[in-house]
This record gives sequence, C-alpha cells and structure tokens, in this order.
Amino acid sequence: MSLYFTKEHEWLRVEGGVATVGITDYAQAQLGDVVFAEVPAAGTVLAKGKEAAVVESVKAASDVYSPVSGTVTEANAALEGDPALVNTAPETEGWFFKLTLSDPSELDGLMDEAGYKSFVATL
Repeated sequence: MSLYFTKEHEWLRVEGGVATVGITDYAQAQLGDVVFAEVPAAGTVLAKGKEAAVVESVKAASDVYSPVSGTVTEANAALEGDPALVNTAPETEGWFFKLTLSDPSELDGLMDEAGYKSFVATL
C-alpha cells in the first residue's frame, strides 16, 4: 500500500491497481463543517486533474479533483447519510471514491506524506 498527496489537498491510497481518494485533514480544516458531499458513480471515467466530486461546508463549496486517471469502482455511500465523516475521519472512513488506475505512471508526480507535510508548512 502506498500513500500519495496532491497540492490540491487530495490524498490517495494505492493497493494493487486500485486507488482510494479523499481530501486531507488540512483541507477539511480549511473547509469547516462539511454538510454535503457529491461523489462520482461507479463506472465514471475520470481524468487526472479534472473535477471528480464536490464537497460543501458551511463556509463554501469546493471541487475535489481526481489525482490520477481511471474508472470509478466504488463511491463512498456513507457520505450521503453522514457527510461529516469528511471532518471526523478525512483520511480513513471519509474517503470519496475508489478507482482503477488507467496510467500508474501518473503517481510519479505526486508527493509522499513527508513531502506533503513540508508543502503544507509553507502555506
């Protein structure tokens, strides 16, 4: 299992050819209390860097971008009933979707956890 991060504050955990995607603890803290999350349906084809999901908080609505290209295999249905999971467990149960990687080489441009922590420290 490998963990990656983007400058847009998404994380992805890769196991085999499947990535689980969510937003980081830093991102959820910036958003405030999450009241709604819209996730892509299974079968949706996503392109790296393009809009994949929407998260709304009491402060604002934000897009969640796909860190890699692939096909969605599962959406986190739990977010529909409990969008606050994004706040309480952003990097575990609060994930948004899972996808099969269409181009594993896209992982090369992403940060590891140490790199992401260094990046956030500059913000």
